Amino acid sequence: MLILASQSPRRKELLKLIVPDFKIIPADVDEHVHVAPEELPAAASKLKAEAIKKDHPNDDVLGCDTVVIIDGELLGKPKDEEDAFNMLRKLSGKKHVVISGYTYIKGNKSITRSVKTYVYFNELSDELIYRYIKSGSPMDKAGAYGIQDKEYNLVHHIEGSLYNVIGLPVEDIKENCF
Repeated sequence: MLILASQSPRRKELLKLIVPDFKIIPADVDEHVHVAPEELPAAASKLKAEAIKKDHPNDDVLGCDTVVIIDGELLGKPKDEEDAFNMLRKLSGKKHVVISGYTYIKGNKSITRSVKTYVYFNELSDELIYRYIKSGSPMDKAGAYGIQDKEYNLVHHIEGSLYNVIGLPVEDIKENCF
């Protein structure tokens, strides 16, 4: 049985595109590792997958982590509404990169990869940002936004995988793991 080492509802829905049957067991690990921001998703995904594999040695495990980086700065999940506003203001009208790292462990074999997608934001008015924050959607997402929130017209275009920006690089996982 495959275990998804994540509590993200978006990852759960995306994994169903590849694998119809799996369990969810979130990994409780300290994701603060001392690596460059670009390397963090792969390193965190490996920590998550290995932690779950240790307790479930007969199962396959998929760990994943996603970060947003703009101008070398890592944007995690916002701490509060003010933090979300500052992140969205920083992203407004600019290009940034979303990197998802994943680790798939099957038996004694492990695959760890990272996938990059470049995201180009529209110019956002303060009014739009406040309205978006009041919806509650940005509060549990890296970079304080969900690309799937189309009604807010945040993103102009992307270069790469849409699924990667949502939080699980479906195409890459399907190609390299299943």
